[in-house]
Amino acid sequence: MLIGVPREIKANEYRVSLVPAGAEALIKRGHQVLVEAGAGEGSGFPDGLYSQVGAEIASSADEVWERAEMIMKVKEPIQPEWPRMREGQLLFTYLHFAASEPLTRAHMDAGCTAIAYETVQLENGELPLLTPMSEVAGRLSILEGAKYLEGFYGGRGVLLGGVPGVLPAEVVILGGGVVGTNAAKMAAGFGAHVTILDISLPRLRYLSDVMPANVDLLFSNRYNIREQLAQADLLIGGVLVPGKKAPSLVTRDDLKVMKPGSVIVDVAVDQGGCVETIEATTHEDPIYEVEGVIHYAVANMPGAVARTSTLALTNATLPYAMALADRGWQQACREDPALALGVNVVEGEITYPGVAEAFGLEHTPLELFLEGD
Repeated sequence: MLIGVPREIKANEYRVSLVPAGAEALIKRGHQVLVEAGAGEGSGFPDGLYSQVGAEIASSADEVWERAEMIMKVKEPIQPEWPRMREGQLLFTYLHFAASEPLTRAHMDAGCTAIAYETVQLENGELPLLTPMSEVAGRLSILEGAKYLEGFYGGRGVLLGGVPGVLPAEVVILGGGVVGTNAAKMAAGFGAHVTILDISLPRLRYLSDVMPANVDLLFSNRYNIREQLAQADLLIGGVLVPGKKAPSLVTRDDLKVMKPGSVIVDVAVDQGGCVETIEATTHEDPIYEVEGVIHYAVANMPGAVARTSTLALTNATLPYAMALADRGWQQACREDPALALGVNVVEGEITYPGVAEAFGLEHTPLELFLEGD
């Protein structure tokens, strides 16, 4: 199979979907790898490293999209890339369809087969291709939140850990999953007082066993969320419903109970966000203010630490990419139910229920495309 790796063109996105070691592994299995010139430079992988392992360097994105049977990306194709997608082509990347109907319809119109990293799901509920970036984003959310709490950016001027004689900051985290857990570890390490809210009692019990003493656990309901918002210096949104739009847990009216100059970092923005007033921002212009509260909503947070993120992501995606290349997407999905859950769109039809539900569109069961040889 000919695997294409285009350069990411989303604003300030420096990750790459395949590192030279991954290209070498695919080539040794008899596949061809076509990498757009400069695709890996933002992560510290110059073209020469790809050439050394046998990958071909393409001079343009058009060449990669035209020739490749499978496109591997990091972020969803943005509007300038939509015309390059074609019928019968396999696309393997983060997609987050439930947050954007135009994006979804563009893939349907193209007739490609779109497999989303974020909905590949193991039997135990784990999301193996989302986890590494959730780990990065969760940890990064505290670093960014701490920065924008500084008075220079309009924040409250609060230091997360305080100092002797001065209380630490109050960090409130919505969701005790991968994002929330990693955010809590970072915030607690800085010495902040942390409260995690979640609706799963088993998860809260687990976190109670593993978190340090400055992390408290609280059942998530409307009353408790609003009570904690009044205390928060920094609010982290880390709620995820796989393949669906994130639930809106914080309304515009709720912001009025928050402290002036407090900060919200909504990591769920890729899935529409869990704060009503959240709108996706970029690394170039990351924050805005609503009701006196600073909102940080960069939709590709891990892109800020591209090398770490690229290595973490490709460690997880390469085995699945190999399966797709070796056996074709249909056979690979027959053999691996977790990978099958990643298939969102096939030949213009939505095959992932959460995406169809988000926009009131028709859902076609994936099984119809997997029958036969």
